[in-house]
Amino acid sequence: QLQLVESGGGLVQPGGSLRLSCAASGFTFDSYAIAWFRQAPGKEREAVSYITNSGSWTYYADSVKGRFTISRDNGKNTVYLQMNSLKPDDTAVYYCATRRPGTITWNNPSNYISWGQGTQVTVSS
Repeated sequence: QLQLVESGGGLVQPGGSLRLSCAASGFTFDSYAIAWFRQAPGKEREAVSYITNSGSWTYYADSVKGRFTISRDNGKNTVYLQMNSLKPDDTAVYYCATRRPGTITWNNPSNYISWGQGTQVTVSS
């Protein structure tokens, strides 16, 4: 059974850093592209970053470009999201998800077939 488990969230001051991890099991990890999404209270789920199955290509939302870095270790079945220069607007529950093969747009939540339970990130002084 395909399973994703996020970790690494927490409370951090503005300007601080966190690294999120998404550990996968139950499927051929290096066959799937993975994305990070986030959802703040009262807001829609928002795409944050995406990485292809090989790790060769990455994409970012404009709001996090230059501050967040996505990477993956296929040997460890894990995707990471390094978040630097965090802002209060980054406060949200962060989710990782596997992309449905054959879909076109990376930032549409409907194109993802499995989601983790999420990890809370709170940026506050």
